[in-house]
Amino acid sequence: MFKKILIANRGEIALRIIRACKEMNIKTVAVHSTADADSLHVRFADESVCIGPPKSADSYLNVPSIISAAEITDAEAIHPGYGFLAENSSFAEICGSTGIRFIGPSPESIKLMGDKAKARETAKKAGVPVLPGSDGIVTEESSALEIARELGFPVIVKAAAGGGGKGMRVVMDEVEFANAFVMAQTEALAAFSNADVYIEKYILQPRHIEIQLMADEKGNAVYLGERECSIQRRHQKLIEEAPSVIVDERLRKEMGEMAVAIAKTVKYRNAGTIEFLMDEDKKYYFMEMNTRIQVEHPVTEMVTGLDLVKEQIRVAFGMPLSFTQDQIKITGHSIECRINAEDPEKFTPSPGTLTTFNPPGGLGVRVETAAYNRYVIPPYYDSMIAKLIVHAATRDEAIMRMQRALDEFIIEGVKTTIPMHKKILSDPDFQKGNISTKFMERYSNPAK
Repeated sequence: MFKKILIANRGEIALRIIRACKEMNIKTVAVHSTADADSLHVRFADESVCIGPPKSADSYLNVPSIISAAEITDAEAIHPGYGFLAENSSFAEICGSTGIRFIGPSPESIKLMGDKAKARETAKKAGVPVLPGSDGIVTEESSALEIARELGFPVIVKAAAGGGGKGMRVVMDEVEFANAFVMAQTEALAAFSNADVYIEKYILQPRHIEIQLMADEKGNAVYLGERECSIQRRHQKLIEEAPSVIVDERLRKEMGEMAVAIAKTVKYRNAGTIEFLMDEDKKYYFMEMNTRIQVEHPVTEMVTGLDLVKEQIRVAFGMPLSFTQDQIKITGHSIECRINAEDPEKFTPSPGTLTTFNPPGGLGVRVETAAYNRYVIPPYYDSMIAKLIVHAATRDEAIMRMQRALDEFIIEGVKTTIPMHKKILSDPDFQKGNISTKFMERYSNPAK
């Protein structure tokens, strides 16, 4: 097994990886910007290296500095977590060329599945349903409009290299198409240095269902059930749960096998997630693949009893999966709330000093965070400061447990999304499982 791993990330995911490594008797190296010198991931790692000033481009995205940190500390592998360099095929390739193992999929898989248009074609080849749409990239507005007319409005224009809702525009009619098309291209270019977009038919009230995968270098691939991620705002997930109330055993097996087919088509290894959109008739369509560990991976861990980060490390070392498909059992129900330092009404960042930080506890409650009393939340990075996860025998019990845990979670000094989570958890439609990606519109548009 690896003797030392460098974590090319920060915050709660860096701490999560450090914990897994400690339980595997693996030494860890934390990298950090000057703004994160007092962070918990720096404190709990065996070694730490400052890699630059606060701006991400100069620190957590600074590939030469990260590789140098790995080399001077004799780290054998790098775990990228999620975000930053996690889905950067060039970084994965550089790791390999310098003799450092990248804990994730191959550069080829990252590049192929990171291009949404190519990923869509890959899914089609694997026999997985995809939404009707353009055959690859569309560059000209006139031809794009013609495709949209053939598909029928509404349609969605999506960045080929996109993620996080950037470079994405829903178009309800022909009148607004031209402006939306140009805006999607412009935003895609600014966010990803790639203006390529493609067009898909848009489902009005979809559910966002994703399948967790794990695959090894021996050709084994398994699915670990689904997660419901429909509660989101501006394409950013707020609440995730496992399993989904709408997915039964038959559908879980069918969707899981579709996800595995995609993984085997691209010779995938390590952790990955296949994301689907599902309409009101339970017809599902491939949306994209995330070639990394997900923010919401804890809900899958809670219902399967498996440690996905440890499995990532084992697989990266060259070991076969430690479980088979028939050993995966879904037990109980788990819900995760992303606690962000944001104004819960405006969803604008609220950085500052945590004057009080009292996380909840008790049976079935898990908190993933790198925050603490008097911690200063920097304004340079993602606003998520904690993930609150609960597990219970039933969904109803999990909802009540989450409500109790949210009441116990006391954070002062900054605004947080806790009030919004409480509002969602008490919503009758949420409690009944009547949700879609449009659920949050009721809070910004009460008339709907």
